[in-house]
Order: sequence, then structure tokens, then C-alpha cells
Amino acid sequence: MDLHNLHNDTSHDSEGLITLNGMYKEYFLDYASYVILERAVPDIDDGLKPVQRRILHAMKEMDDGRFHKVANIIGQTMQYHPHGDAAIGDALVNMGQKDLLIDCQGNWGDVRTGDSAAAARYIEARLTKFALEVLFNPQTTDWQLTYDGRKKEPITLPVKFPLVLSQGVEGIAVGLSTKILPHNFIELIKSSIKILQGKPFQIFPDFQTGGMVDVGDYQDGHRGGRVKIRAKIQQVDKSTLNIIELPFGVTTNSLIESILKANDKGQIKIKKVNDNTAKDVEIQLELMPGVSPDVTIDALYAFTDCEVSYSPNACVIVDNKPLFLSVSEILKISTMQTKELLRRELEIKKGELEEKWHHASLEKIFIENRIYRDIEECESFEAVIIAIDAGLKKYVATPSDPLKAGDARIMMMRDITEDDITRLTEIKIKRISKYNKFKADEMMAQLLADLEQVKFDLEHLTEFAIAYFERLLEKYGKGRERRTIISSFDTIEIKEVVANNAKLYVDRVEGFIGMGMKKDEFVCDCSDIADIIAFTRDGKFKVVRIADKVFVGKDILHTAVWLKSDDRTTYNMIYLDGKSGKAYAKRFNVTAITRDKEYDLTQGSKGSKVLYFTSNPNGESEIVNIQLTQSSTAKKKVFDFDFAELAIKGRASQGNVVTKYPVRKVTQVSVGKSSLGAMQIYMDEVSGKLNQDERGKYLGAFDTGSKLLSIYKDGSYEVNELDLNKKYDVNNIVEIGNYTESTVISAVYYEGEKGWTMVKRFKIETSTYDQKFIFIPESGGSKLYFASMQKSPLIRYSYTIGKTKEEKEVSLAEFIDVKGWKALGNKLIDAKLLKVEKLISEQPEDDSIKENMSDAINESFIDDNNAENNPTPKIIPDLKLPSENDKPTDKTDKPKESDKDKPGYKPGDTIEFDF
Repeated sequence: MDLHNLHNDTSHDSEGLITLNGMYKEYFLDYASYVILERAVPDIDDGLKPVQRRILHAMKEMDDGRFHKVANIIGQTMQYHPHGDAAIGDALVNMGQKDLLIDCQGNWGDVRTGDSAAAARYIEARLTKFALEVLFNPQTTDWQLTYDGRKKEPITLPVKFPLVLSQGVEGIAVGLSTKILPHNFIELIKSSIKILQGKPFQIFPDFQTGGMVDVGDYQDGHRGGRVKIRAKIQQVDKSTLNIIELPFGVTTNSLIESILKANDKGQIKIKKVNDNTAKDVEIQLELMPGVSPDVTIDALYAFTDCEVSYSPNACVIVDNKPLFLSVSEILKISTMQTKELLRRELEIKKGELEEKWHHASLEKIFIENRIYRDIEECESFEAVIIAIDAGLKKYVATPSDPLKAGDARIMMMRDITEDDITRLTEIKIKRISKYNKFKADEMMAQLLADLEQVKFDLEHLTEFAIAYFERLLEKYGKGRERRTIISSFDTIEIKEVVANNAKLYVDRVEGFIGMGMKKDEFVCDCSDIADIIAFTRDGKFKVVRIADKVFVGKDILHTAVWLKSDDRTTYNMIYLDGKSGKAYAKRFNVTAITRDKEYDLTQGSKGSKVLYFTSNPNGESEIVNIQLTQSSTAKKKVFDFDFAELAIKGRASQGNVVTKYPVRKVTQVSVGKSSLGAMQIYMDEVSGKLNQDERGKYLGAFDTGSKLLSIYKDGSYEVNELDLNKKYDVNNIVEIGNYTESTVISAVYYEGEKGWTMVKRFKIETSTYDQKFIFIPESGGSKLYFASMQKSPLIRYSYTIGKTKEEKEVSLAEFIDVKGWKALGNKLIDAKLLKVEKLISEQPEDDSIKENMSDAINESFIDDNNAENNPTPKIIPDLKLPSENDKPTDKTDKPKESDKDKPGYKPGDTIEFDF
């Protein structure tokens, strides 16, 4: 059959049967519309999908304040929802786990671990007080018949809260999908209040599982936006990490699985994974010996589900059509709808109060004026109605019979109907006999007061709506504070954090490098995605991606891992130009290349070759001794050459002439300082990571051999080699800065055993790096009040004697001399301090002092436990960091002992050639 002709046939044949073409046109469109409107996408009016709306309606119908079996709720819902019990049960459990609309009893599963709920016959549920207050009002609900026409169900619920933003939603329909991330309950209410007040607002996602979120590209929830969500990872010690909060949508099982996969691939190095999750999430990671926990944290974010990305796609049903909106637009619509629902409720209440007053007024007139006596002679019910109507007209005025001048009648709010009179005839004699005029007047006065309040609220509807939201916040906001920390994530360079899961080997003679050449010379550990640079004796170099075995050129002089944009690694080189016979010296960086392309570092002449070559990771200069051949005509056949006299240029520069005579031997004499100058180091105040990007607090200028000294709140210090990959816990650091042998630490602390506040000053006497040393007593109750690396810190401290508060100032350098680091120090007072402030010293300071000076008075410590009626929490000193004018004071020329273990050629490495 010709399908083309079939497609162009009419939709119906002569007998009225639908053809295949008609099915394509009608059925598929009907199906797509049904899935969009009735299955997958929430309605803007109540923020619910149909199955969720029907579950809540069924639970309201069943509500008696007690818990109901979920199996019964599912059965009740099936009267309204034309689908299977499994879909209803899954939707019910999903809503219950969000802990907003449904009170749960029994095992409802755990969103953190991915454990499923128990069978429906074993678990119970009921509506929360919040749901009962916010979701339902039959008087403002529009109804429709159910799928079988037997019952009525709400078209949408009159929800007076931005439910779709609070719970979040995800659904896939035909041709479109929706993904709205959950937002914070309190922030949504406060933002709704701001909308009503005409103030600007912003809302961001918040997740039950906590974690951290980067909303820099959220784009208000529009399509095309993106958020990154990270787990919260704590460093317990140098070999242990704890994951204590999960990213949204990630379970402990899936996270552990992703960690094990990354470990199997060699991207991270984990010794053991323990899932200790119970009440709180705790996934304990034991690291392999020698693995940096800071680098491992970055690697976990880069290679595992510790970091996930979500692209929001806020699609909702508006007027029976799917519409893509921003979360701000959804919140505005929801807020205005809440305001309109409140108006409708007030109008209904106003009408009810008017009716109550109307009936109470007629009853009062009917009884007090004894109009019921007028019906004694009436022989028919019609006559009774006429008699009562005539009797009432003597005492009441209506809109159709208004008051006249001097008229003493009571003005009614509407005309009197036959139903009103019939109502009066139904009053029992017992009620008439016990009628209390005082109580009746009191009730009518209350009705009028309530009516006036409703009218006032209608006239001030915006203020009424604001008060409504404030009441919701006060009543239900406790315990719903933000759980997910809003943060800004640094981009993680994968090559910088990937674990060294491979080894680099080299065959210098044959010119091969690779990770599969285990019989050849070992160079260094590296990752299996690293780029490798190799220099050969003929003055050429190449950068290649590591593999099992790669040819780069015979007679390899130097090979190492190459990092893009590395402008500090400097290569010092002396080469012989084959054409002129002259020896040239040059210094250069390799910051950008084309992979697998060969570059020539000489002038390209035949016979050119390298005489001397070193690689210097921090741009160190060096002095070399050059010996010329005995047959040369030069008067001075041995002399020194200092690379510091050369500027660092591009790799294509020809260099400076060293000698025009033949060279016999080049030998290194000494390694100098970095020609690039000291590195200007900053610390990110959020992540605690060191950087040279001027991000965060300035720590100072660090040259070769400089050390970093950190003082912690627990009364310990630590000296570290400068490592840009290391992260510091800024929340636990009291002081951090450049360390020299002359650095003096001044500390004020409380000695718990004796109950004294002590002052001590000491120099660092320990020689071990990367290890904490406690410098205050470890007795119970001891704590550090203040610490500084300033030469002569001046502080102001306060304390109480009885009920009297005392305040004094002291220069710590004058109070006590420098002693040993284990000494207790001198007693300041025999009590606890309330507060310590660091003041600007009036004494002249040298550079080492200035690097730790604050520009203003800094509040260092407040102890609320020792202050009367002082609710202020304890505050340990803010992080004090050096100013931008710092200069390094430690300028040792000695190479570090740790340099011996680093890959490639370092300061002190020499390549010698005999000619």
C-alpha cells in the first residue's frame, strides 16, 4: 500500500469509520493533551498534579482527626482517580516524605537512604493542621464530576500558599517536561509578603537533605538555568572524611556506589567506605596513606555524585495550557491568588454575618413586640404570613421601603422575604418564653462588630493578606529554617584533583615515555589523563597526552607532567648553535602549546644541541661554571655565568650569547632566588583555599622556602610548607600569616585547672611541619581567648569582680617576655574574661608586625557564660590576615629537603656534558 496516499486520505471513509490518518490526527493529540493536563504537569492554581489533588480530597473526606491505613486512603482515592493503586500509593508516599501536608505513622521509607516505604496495609496517614487550614474551603472550591459521573471532585483546591514552589515537582509528559526545585517554606512566605508590599525579592532552592547549592546560574528557575548542588564534607583528620549532608536527589547508596566507581577508576584513592547513617547522614571515608584530604574533597566533587547539577524547567498549567514561567512569576501568581481567595472568603463571611444579623433582628422584633399574638385569629398559613409581614413593617425599614424623616424603624440590610417570615413561625414557644433581651442585644452588637471588622479587612485587603502570611509563618514556620547553604563553588580543574593513578616512565636513549614501560626509568606519579612535556638533546620539545608508550624523540633530557598556563615553572638552558658555533643562554616558560606538535628551542641550525638544562618550579635562577676546551684561543677558559642576568622570555627567543668559543663542560654552582619574585598569596574566606587570583584575604608575599603559620581556636599551631592545594578551616583559625624564625606568638588563654587567665609569648621551637602542637594546657575548661603574631599587640580586656565590671588595657610585649612554647606564662587575672579586643598599637611596627595588623579595633572574644543577662554567643577572634604591603621575611637560599622526591629536574639538578 502507498503510505503517502494513505496519509493524504480523508479521515473518515464513506461508512464513517476512522482511518489510520484520522487516528494520527485525533488520538495522539488527545493522548498528549491528556498526559500534559491530567498526569504530569501541576496546575498553577493549587500547585498539584491530579493524583495529588485527588489523594488530598479523599483524605479530607475521610478526615476525623485520627490516622487512616494508607491502603484505605488508596481505595478511597480510586473513586476519583482512574488509574492503578500503585501510582496512587507512590504519589501518597512521595507527598508524605516531604513532611508538609501529611502526618505519617509507620515506616514511610527514607529519602536519604533510598529505602522504600512499608506496604500500604502497614502504614497510616492523616492531613496535617497546615493542610487543613490552607488547602480546603468548600465554599470557594469549583467542582466537577468524577470520571464515572458518580461523585464530584474539585477542579482545583483553593490553596492559599505557594505549594508548588515549596514541595517542588518533576514530571515528564508528551513533548515537554517540568522540573521545579523545592524552596524554603519561610523564605516563600517572606517573599509573598514582599510582593504584597511592592518590595523586590529573590527565592532560591532549598532541599530536605541539606548540602550546599550554587545558584549563580539559576536564572530565576527559567529554562536554560542551572544549579550545582554539593554534599557537605567534613575533614575529621588527615586520613578521614565524613559526608554528613547529601545533594538533592542523591541517596547514600547511590553516592557510595559512585565513590566506589571513581575509586576503581583510580580517580580518587579511598581505603575504606563506612556507611554510619542512622538519625543523621554519615558516610565515613578512610583515605589511603599519604593522600591529601583537601585534594580528595575536590576530587569527590569532580568525579562522584557529591556534586550534581540540575536544570530547572518551571512548566505549569495556566488556563488549561502548559506555560513556562520563572519561579518569581509563579510566586507572584500564587500570592495574588491567595489574596483573591482571602477576598472571596471575606465576602462569604460578610454575607453570613449580614444574614445572621438580619435573622437576629427579625427575631428580636418578632418576640419583643409580641407580633406572634397577631396570628392568633388567623385561620390559614397564608393569613399568618400576611399578619406577620404587616406586623414587622411597623418596626423595620427595608431597601424597598426606606426610612423617612423622623422614622424610628430599624433599617434592615435587605428586604424581608417569605422565607424569613416562615422562619419566624418555626420559633418554639419555649424559646419565646426564655428569650433574654440582654443576651440578644449583646449578640447583635458582636455581629455588627464582626461585620465592621470584615468590611475593614475588605477595604484593607493587602494588609489582611500580609497578616495572613505572617500568621502562617508564626504558626508553622518553626523548624523549617533553610537547610541548604547557598554558596559559590570554585571551578574544579579535573587535572589538578585527579588522583595519581598512573606512573610515568622514560626511556631516555630511545626517546619513549609512558605508563606501561615499567622496566624503564621511573619519573613520577601522575594521572591517566595528564599531559607530559619532554625535552630532547637536539633542542626540541613536545607535549603529549600520556599513554602506555609514546615516542617523543631520542636522547630525552627532561620529562615531567605539564600544566597549562603554568607561568612559574621556568626552564634555564644553554645551547650550542650549529651554524655559528656560539653558545647561547635563555630562560623561558611553556604556558600554551598545541599537543603533539614539535617545537624547536634553538635557532634551527643543523648540529645545534643543548649543553645545559634545568627545570625550576618557582622560576629560580642559578649560577653555573663554564669550562671551555683547552684548544680554544680564549684567555679565560673557566668562568661563572649567572642566569639571574637573563630575563624570562618566550620559548622562541634565541637567547643571549654566553661565549663564541667551544664549551667543554657546564656545571651548576648554586641555586638562587626566584626571578619571578615572591608569590602574592590569598586565602578564600569561604573555601579556605589558597590562591594567587586575588580572591579573599591577602596573606602576604611568599618566596622559595617561605612557611605559613596557622593558630587555631583549640590552642594549637601548625607550620606548613606553602601548598596552593591545601584548604584551611577558616571557622577554626584565629591567626594565619607568613612565618619566620623570629616570629613571636602572643596568646591570652584561660587555664581551666587553676581558674586563671594567663598570658604567654613564645617562638616556634618545633621543627616538624604539617603537625599541630598544643601550646595551652590540655586540662578541662582551658580555652584560647586571643592570639596574635604581631610584635607588640595591645589589647583591651574586661571581666567581673562580684557584680562590678572592670575593663583594662595591656601591652602583651611589656607584660611578659618571650619564653618557651611549653611555658604556662604569667597570670593576668584569677578569673575568666568577658571580652578581649585587639587595639591598634601606637608603637612603630616593622614589616613582620604590619602583616598581621588590623586596620581597626577588632572584637576578639566575648564570653557570655560569665556575663549577666548577656545573650551574645561566644565569639572567638575573627580571622586576622596580613595587609597588602606584606613582604616575606624568610628568604633562605637553602633548597627544601622535600624537593628530592619531586619529579623532573629541580633547583640543584644538573645535566653535564663532556666534550
